[in-house]
Amino acid sequence: MILLAVVVTATIGCETPAPRKLPAVGAAWDPFLDTLQVQTLQFFLETTEVQTGLCWDRWPSPSPASIAAIGFGLTCYPIAAERQLISRAEAAQRTNNTLRFLIQLPQNDRPDSTSGYQGFFYHFLKVPSGLREWNCELSTIDTALLLAGALFCQSYFDQPDPVEESIRSLADSLYLRVDWNWFMADTTGLKTAWHPEHGFGPHIWDGYDEAMILYILALGSPTHALPESVWQTWTKPYVWAEYYGLEFVSFGPLFGHQYSHCWIDFRGLQDEYMRAKGIDYFENSRRATYTQQAYAQENPQRYRDYAENIWGFTACDGPQDTTFVVEGRRREFWSYRARGVSFDWVEDDGTIAPTAAGGSVAFAPEICIPALKTMRTKYAAALWTDYGFRDSCNPSYITPKTPNGWFDKDHLGIDQGPIAIMIENLRNEFVWKVMQKNKYIVTGLQRAGFAGGWLPQAK
Repeated sequence: MILLAVVVTATIGCETPAPRKLPAVGAAWDPFLDTLQVQTLQFFLETTEVQTGLCWDRWPSPSPASIAAIGFGLTCYPIAAERQLISRAEAAQRTNNTLRFLIQLPQNDRPDSTSGYQGFFYHFLKVPSGLREWNCELSTIDTALLLAGALFCQSYFDQPDPVEESIRSLADSLYLRVDWNWFMADTTGLKTAWHPEHGFGPHIWDGYDEAMILYILALGSPTHALPESVWQTWTKPYVWAEYYGLEFVSFGPLFGHQYSHCWIDFRGLQDEYMRAKGIDYFENSRRATYTQQAYAQENPQRYRDYAENIWGFTACDGPQDTTFVVEGRRREFWSYRARGVSFDWVEDDGTIAPTAAGGSVAFAPEICIPALKTMRTKYAAALWTDYGFRDSCNPSYITPKTPNGWFDKDHLGIDQGPIAIMIENLRNEFVWKVMQKNKYIVTGLQRAGFAGGWLPQAK
């Protein structure tokens, strides 16, 4: 892990330079994106149980289902239909099966024999029962990611067909029953978690990260809407700073800059905070992506392989939690962890996650596509399967058993989803355009104070 002092010398130096300007967004479409997207979509099509829609948290290692992965999977079924991997009818049937299964799962305040409470779902569910796994938390953000997928399907499946009508009704039922106010408890924002064993956790969602979509959904609800003041709770702790010559709202792991953008096109949309800064959240994510590349090029800790086209720091798998000497330097390594880089926080152990570049491909295709292609070529089958990229690798994790570094064996649903979705948004803005038709999303954005972009034309 790099200490703050190291980061400061990388960004400030003796004299602080004027913030640099990025080139315009642009890159020619590369056929590799077709290959990557198709194989990533196959992960959801081939590993998800068709009758329940339960998406594995990870595969092929044994795991429970992840409700956030279900949300990404739901979004991927219409993409797969548009790409002609499956028919629209099959995509609709899969979606309807999933939503019907979810709406019928038990909701109560018991620690067992339950799948959720107050409309929220537990983070992990057992397969095939759909009941709470382990003693996991009732999760606001993971429920939001699930609902984002459900509402996307509600807007996509718009035909006068019995299955598509059922999808629209079930998505409504799932969303409208969520009691967002209950999860505020006695605070000014949404709590992150609740356990039946000991109640609400100590933290609320505030400051910039992946939870923008959470608050937009909570503000858009016609049944349990939060007060508009929660958006100020959310934005008040933002940290605007310069890093590698770029100014933006800071958050280290790239997934925090990506998840909400999978469904919402923030280009030209500005809330009160971004109006004052003169940019939008899309540009913010673009700048964050560029700083990851710049950090890798500088490579202050001298990890193996970091380069202009080999980078990616986000929440992902890692080799294991351990410390040992590699090539004369004591290194600390981690298993699953939120890795990332920012002006005041760096969590880096040499692990590279392709989903970081893949999930940012719509923000900065000119640097993300070369990174994805380079990692595919350099690491070949060690990092690539029939389902696209494995979750991560660490070339610096050198042991007698891993002389060429560590390579994950798994794919993670929450890391596969952004790759497939953001490739489609880069191709034709498909998910963004469909979601612009959803009245709940439009209301949530308006109540958060957003204006501009496509919002004035939204119905």
